[in-house]
Amino acid sequence: MSIVSALRGAYSCEDAFQARDCTTQPMREAVREWFRLYYHRAASEESDPCQQIAYTIVHKLTKTAFGEYKSASDDGFAQGALEGLDRVKKKAMQLALIGGEAWLKPAPVGEGFTFSVVRRDNVLIFGRDSEGRPVDIGTAECTVEGRYHAAQSWYTLLERRTLGADGRLTIRNLLYCSSMQGSLGQRVPLAALARYEALPEEYTFPEPLGGLGLARLITPLENCVDGSPDGVSVYAPAVGLIHNIDRNEALLNGEFERGQSRIIASADLLRKGRDGRRRLTDRLFVGIDDDPESVGLTIFSPELREKSFLARKQEYLRTAENIIGLKRGLLSEVEAAERTATEITSSAGDYNLSIIDFQQMWESAAKEAVRLCGVLGRLYKVPGAHGVDPDAVSIDWGNGILYDEDKTWADYLDMVARGLLKPEIALGWRFGMPAETEADLAAIRAKYMPELDRLAEGE
Repeated sequence: MSIVSALRGAYSCEDAFQARDCTTQPMREAVREWFRLYYHRAASEESDPCQQIAYTIVHKLTKTAFGEYKSASDDGFAQGALEGLDRVKKKAMQLALIGGEAWLKPAPVGEGFTFSVVRRDNVLIFGRDSEGRPVDIGTAECTVEGRYHAAQSWYTLLERRTLGADGRLTIRNLLYCSSMQGSLGQRVPLAALARYEALPEEYTFPEPLGGLGLARLITPLENCVDGSPDGVSVYAPAVGLIHNIDRNEALLNGEFERGQSRIIASADLLRKGRDGRRRLTDRLFVGIDDDPESVGLTIFSPELREKSFLARKQEYLRTAENIIGLKRGLLSEVEAAERTATEITSSAGDYNLSIIDFQQMWESAAKEAVRLCGVLGRLYKVPGAHGVDPDAVSIDWGNGILYDEDKTWADYLDMVARGLLKPEIALGWRFGMPAETEADLAAIRAKYMPELDRLAEGE
């Protein structure tokens, strides 16, 4: 459960911030449901989440997106920030896909930066600009102190970030302590917890940071919940299908349980236990060698409907793949005979486009995070910190996702053969050498085309 949800009550985070979350009620319920679908494990008679559809979708997308990921920069300071991002990239991507949004929060540590990830259900949005971007938000962070439950204290740090009319960011920090989990308790000084003693209660940055001081990841999906600027989970359109799949799984399990041979007895032979279920007692059984029908008992063994349940589950899974834009067979089991060439090409194309969208989401957030590190580093006097141009950051997603490197090389060779492209330019692309000036082209010829130079000199 999120910290914000756990603390809703007579005195909630909104009361402490003295502001109201502008997120609509349908959106709040949707966010809670997305996280519940991802983390919920307990089964009931009506629903069994053992298929873990939400987890599978998020895991597959994240694994594919970062399968061949590489980030680098010739700028030493920017490279340090990228290394910090590498440690949280998968967590950030997963939380953004689950909740529709997530925020990368940079913090100076020694000569570099470390990052924490703020999930959507721990954020209250108090204001937006004309383009729908948050300009006033509150976040909650919980710390438990004490070894034993009776002596434990729950500390909640509430942080509010507000952009002023001049573009400068103001951060306000409030610390609360409670002896009971799920309650804010009483406000205490920030110094009450060692990790927060250096935090100011209020601070306004001397210059604009270009935002809230956080790098925002938001899924590139139109909001299908309430049409608001809030981001939506990658599986938001398939929530109903996921519930149907879980219900289908529970029905299938129940079918197997009820399909065991049962003895049918009249109701007056059954005693109700403390759990509310009826059962026979040992005193009702007598060892006789006779036909059960003569003593009022009948053996019942119904026929199982396994194929019907499995067929329905596969149809749900294929529909979920279509709605989300996943590759056919990623969730479902599709027979080879059912997968025509058109279906394979279409589903693979949709999947690649989905992956590209999420890679671009991360790339934008990563470059923004590095830029922020440069600004914050100067303000916090981090050694070597300076303004970083986003173009100084190079992100390579590898072969087969954003582009097919082998196919591009084949296209370049074809253009060279037809006289449409200089071979030096193709070689420069292939081996990562600049090919902008005559000096660049000469360097490529000297390294990869010495025989051509000798022939030219002979002429």
